[in-house]
Amino acid sequence: MKSQVTGLLFASLISSGCAVSPIAESGAWLPATAVVSALRGISGEVSETSLRGYVEKMVGFGTRHTLSDTVSPTRGIGAARRWVEAEFRTMSADCGGCLQIVLPSDVVTGPRIPNPTEVVDVVAIQRGTTDPNRIIIIQGHLDSRVNDVMNATADAPGANDDASGVAAVMESARILSRHRFAATVVYAALSGEEQGLVGGRILADYAKAQGWEVLAVLNNDIVGNTRGMADTIESRVRVFSEGVRSSESEAQGNARRSVGGEVDSPSRNLARYIDALADQHLPGFDAAMVYRRDRFGRGGDQVPMVEAGFPAVRITEAAENYTRQHQDIRTENGIAYGDTIDGVDFPYLARVTRLNAIALASLASAPRPPAEVKVEGAVSANTKVTWTASAGAASYAVWWRETTSPTWQHSKLVSGGETSATLEKVVIDDWFFGVQAISQDGYASPIQFAGVVGVFLPSAPK
Repeated sequence: MKSQVTGLLFASLISSGCAVSPIAESGAWLPATAVVSALRGISGEVSETSLRGYVEKMVGFGTRHTLSDTVSPTRGIGAARRWVEAEFRTMSADCGGCLQIVLPSDVVTGPRIPNPTEVVDVVAIQRGTTDPNRIIIIQGHLDSRVNDVMNATADAPGANDDASGVAAVMESARILSRHRFAATVVYAALSGEEQGLVGGRILADYAKAQGWEVLAVLNNDIVGNTRGMADTIESRVRVFSEGVRSSESEAQGNARRSVGGEVDSPSRNLARYIDALADQHLPGFDAAMVYRRDRFGRGGDQVPMVEAGFPAVRITEAAENYTRQHQDIRTENGIAYGDTIDGVDFPYLARVTRLNAIALASLASAPRPPAEVKVEGAVSANTKVTWTASAGAASYAVWWRETTSPTWQHSKLVSGGETSATLEKVVIDDWFFGVQAISQDGYASPIQFAGVVGVFLPSAPK
């Protein structure tokens, strides 16, 4: 969606504190040269060959059903998760021990897990250098299935659902572990998604127990196919986000009903951020925002995350092919069914992975979003926006947009020493407002919507 830019500005614009409004449809600002160079370098490291190798290996385990064999060295979910763990450990060795490998787990029973079963996530943690408790997560689910969700023995290659998502996670880890970031990046291969979003809940519970302040979760689920039931789409990926927090408190609900914010949860502004990064850094590839928590009537591992209060989006291909999802491998009436590797478009998967990698790097390099963004100006011709300073911010961008606009439209730059701005002749009734923090080298946080409805993080760095 070509209307909002991230605010990764020329250093001269940042230091001047000048106002630029409105932003042209094509984008009146360009990213800082250092940011362009860094993100281009990260994007360029993504390898189709590497992604294919990861998917081939996962398909080679035969089935990765959550209830499948956990003992065999070559088949089943146990072999698959041990392989992911070994890959993460190799990456960590290559970066001097920069990754901490943890295996959050729980013994689960439920409608799709009739007997007590240990469900295990495989997680690699890359600690931030200056703000390590601020967490950015990329995740995909390792488990697979066929038509019968309880069939744990039949071949279930799960090449696209969701070896493609786990491959994006692993390739991002391989590349980004060579870099250092202010915030912590977490790479997660989850289990139990097909049995009731179990792995997402396990990781959300682990994050809470660790006291993580989760800024963003990028859930990659079904991200490798371009040949859908009705169309072939290679130029965009869908980003699903909720408008109202799943975890909304009574106070937040009252505030939203009073001043607005139905389309401005942190998850929604995270989606806008990803959309803007694609526009800026991946020409010809669009992050198409979808104003839903997930596809119609369906769910993924971002759901336990938003229910836990963490900003999260689902990233999914634009053209799904349902003959390849949750299907026994067979041919009927000339149609080949089954989630096999020939249904994965690796150049497309590489583009999706590039989007993830630059989003992780940008989020982890930027300051925290400003805290306590507030607006005042009732019965006034002007609007005053105030916020709490964000550590590491060299400047701030104050944004506003019409209440019916899907993306941010106008902005004013403010120096890092300021924590307020007055927008003259901007009537508070007619606009929505937000603020983002920008580092000295030009990395920008997501835009935080004014008021309790839009708060990304609960506190200052610990």
